Amino acid sequence: MFGIVVFPGSNCDHDCYYVIKNVMGKTARFIWHKENSFSSDIRAIILPGGFSYGDYLRAGAIAQFSPIVKAVMEFAKKGGLVIGICNGFQILLECGLLPGAMLMNKKLKFICKYVNVRVDKIDTPFTSSYKTGQVLKMPIAHAMGNYYGDDNIIDDLLKNKQIIFRYCDDGGEVNDDVNPNGAMLNIAGITNKAGNVLGMMPHPERCVEDLTSRTMKSKDSRTDGLMLFESMLSSIIRTNL
Repeated sequence: MFGIVVFPGSNCDHDCYYVIKNVMGKTARFIWHKENSFSSDIRAIILPGGFSYGDYLRAGAIAQFSPIVKAVMEFAKKGGLVIGICNGFQILLECGLLPGAMLMNKKLKFICKYVNVRVDKIDTPFTSSYKTGQVLKMPIAHAMGNYYGDDNIIDDLLKNKQIIFRYCDDGGEVNDDVNPNGAMLNIAGITNKAGNVLGMMPHPERCVEDLTSRTMKSKDSRTDGLMLFESMLSSIIRTNL
């Protein structure tokens, strides 16, 4: 059972529900932000993308105070799988489940396009179906995706191998030219130290089927996002979470 948290302003909640229910054939349930708990049969939580509370103050700043977030934090501390996508990533940073902060994109503009993302670590519940160094093509859609951490945070991320996804070129090279938002170290996704909480800016739920993953400039299709959800499912089955 996957639980999908819905905030005022969420707009990717149904996309995530569709992936779990219609593509993977598993059970999904929406959880309203005013709830202060969720059922014990929930095995993974998804914080979807969107603009929770209109991104007032800053993205995720108000959502962190929703009653359900406290329950999500307790769930994560017990080892439950939690993934925050785009706005969900921002919320995870704001509530402290993940280290660091999000700044405005370096060009101060909203970005909506496909990017290349390199998988830097596969021994996580979210990436076990990928190969190390595999280059994925996923869409991004955000104005605040510029990941920032102070020296201590960056040192910890590197030491503990918490950086899971980085923006890269077609060949997997990481450099400033392919960094869409200015994120430090081209960071596109990180986990907590325990590895059961993932935050990522790209949208895996938007590239799980051939039809919906075609780009405007090409007839090629990519379903790179589906493997992330399959990895989560495999982890749930394997560990009997």
